[in-house]
Amino acid sequence: MLPGLMMDYPLTLTHFLERSRQFFPRREVVSRLPDGSLHRYSYRDYHPRTAQLARALTRLGVKPGDRVASLGWNHYRHLEMYFAVPCIGAVLHTLNLRLHPSELSYIAKHAGDKVAIVDRSLLPLFEAFRKEVPSIEHVIVVPDDGPSPPGYTDYEAFIASEETTFAWPSLDERAGALMCYTSGTTGAPKGVLYSHRSTALHTMMLCMVDTKGLSETDTVLPVVPMFHANGWGMVHAAVAVGAKLVFPGPDLSPGAIVELIARERVTFAAAVPTIWLGVLALLDEHPKKWDLSSLRMIAVGGAAAPAAMIRGYAERHGIHVRHTWGMSETNPLATVSRIKVGLELTSEQELELRAKQGFAVPFVDQRHVDDTGKVLPWDGKQMGELEVRGPFVVSSYFSGAPGTKGEPEGADKFTQDGWFKTGDVVTIDEEGYIQITDRSKDVIKSGGEWISTQALENALMSHPAVLEAAVFAAQHEKWGERPLAAVVWKPGKSATNAELSAHLAPLFAKWWLPDDYLVLDQIPRTSTGKFKKLELRAKFGAHLLSK
Repeated sequence: MLPGLMMDYPLTLTHFLERSRQFFPRREVVSRLPDGSLHRYSYRDYHPRTAQLARALTRLGVKPGDRVASLGWNHYRHLEMYFAVPCIGAVLHTLNLRLHPSELSYIAKHAGDKVAIVDRSLLPLFEAFRKEVPSIEHVIVVPDDGPSPPGYTDYEAFIASEETTFAWPSLDERAGALMCYTSGTTGAPKGVLYSHRSTALHTMMLCMVDTKGLSETDTVLPVVPMFHANGWGMVHAAVAVGAKLVFPGPDLSPGAIVELIARERVTFAAAVPTIWLGVLALLDEHPKKWDLSSLRMIAVGGAAAPAAMIRGYAERHGIHVRHTWGMSETNPLATVSRIKVGLELTSEQELELRAKQGFAVPFVDQRHVDDTGKVLPWDGKQMGELEVRGPFVVSSYFSGAPGTKGEPEGADKFTQDGWFKTGDVVTIDEEGYIQITDRSKDVIKSGGEWISTQALENALMSHPAVLEAAVFAAQHEKWGERPLAAVVWKPGKSATNAELSAHLAPLFAKWWLPDDYLVLDQIPRTSTGKFKKLELRAKFGAHLLSK
């Protein structure tokens, strides 16, 4: 081997932090506060406050490797934590504010959080589990919806007396930077510990034109929470390129999101399908009320985006939807659905491709395997479990802080030859486009044959009366399992079971069609907006047996 003669320059988040100060001091960071007002400052203001937070945490005794928990909405102070904590060598652990206190207690204890920075509006949630986490030595309160209560350290007072510069330490790029816990796997939540290197590489990948193409010219609206898989990397990428950032705060209603897009001239926004379905329904109801011409793209991930939604945005509102796939374990973006040059497609075929999860981004490898681990061909037909590998794919789960019980978890999620088992059942076509047909825990096996719930859901949500649909397995005396569909109507609309089945009939084999349809006011969701099919199974799994 002839060694290369390049500098061994560490890939750390410190570089992006300093870059925003040096080159983009005038670019804005806008935050909507709980009272609806907007807070504005620039990267010129952001950098010294981040240095003050770094100094204050260091003075508090936070050392390299210590976990600092955040429990907060998307706003400018959370942005300060996003860089101050990892750039002093500590690890930012973003807590999911939509979890139950018992889950948060387990996660914070398992992570060994030493400091917690909590929005005042979320103090009741924090206090519901604080006593169960003895490792938390200090609590700092962000006065988001009013003054910090007596007895707590106020965030602004905490940093106010600190100097506005900081001598950032030289960090190992393989050191931990941020941590998220995932509930997408079976068993207890598992910690995913991102390194500076993995996050820096993921950040640069997001700025490629073939993925999200984020640049200084963008105004980025990360609707996806900053606690959800690092906000999909949107915040890191925006700081890296000096893009304007618009944080939505706690109000994620369709009207509030659309108002922000129109007022701040947002060019790029990212959220889960349930958010974009609500926005689309609002735009369809008031098609001329808002000027959204600034939007060049909305990104959707976290669950499969219905083709009808992608079509609706494009044809009725001129808005491009880019479908993506990833997990907490992939930092998180792993695939993007874009149309390759040279493909000769009808408009319907193009829509079909856009509704798939796409193909792997640079530095990520993809394959799918059968139940025996045999690698399957890319023929668009054979279903198997998706496996991935790459420099921003998890290599193992966090084993827990000293004193926590249990062995390193999730060893069965990794193959002997170095791939991560995603738990998603997919097909891969000749061009490499992945289509998720199910989670392995959600797939329906009827009479020995697989039925894709996501394909049925997407088709149901293209019916003009259906707002949302979730298909899940119900027990059946003869076939073992049969599909059962839960639907939510659009306002003022409905359909009969026969009409729904007639809508599906041209698209699927007869034995794929749901045996019955349940009408719900709302489909239960996880903390990240995905449908809770296990809850539907538990509640309605015996429905067909009783008919």
